[in-house]
Amino acid sequence: MGELIAFPRPDDHRTTEPEPLWREAVGHELREERSSAGRTLADVAQDAGVSTQYLSEIERGRKEPSSEVLQAVAGALDLRLVDLTIRVSKRLRGPVALAA
Repeated sequence: MGELIAFPRPDDHRTTEPEPLWREAVGHELREERSSAGRTLADVAQDAGVSTQYLSEIERGRKEPSSEVLQAVAGALDLRLVDLTIRVSKRLRGPVALAA
């Protein structure tokens, strides 16, 4: 028929911290890149064609931007979308990426 998947038992202690959300990791990477470039929210938002408020919400992980908005913001920071994706993936992998 199909594979049976067991429900986690109360004594399963695989992890104590919840995994970060994709939008939180994206926001962190965008903020880090913007800050290291010495640019303001308003400056990057204008170049990307989004509002300063919206960019702020993206950076704080509160909004789930479309791929078009991500491309625009990444481009405003001279980042390719694939490079942003790689950075976010590494962040989400956490200590596993450092051990590899």
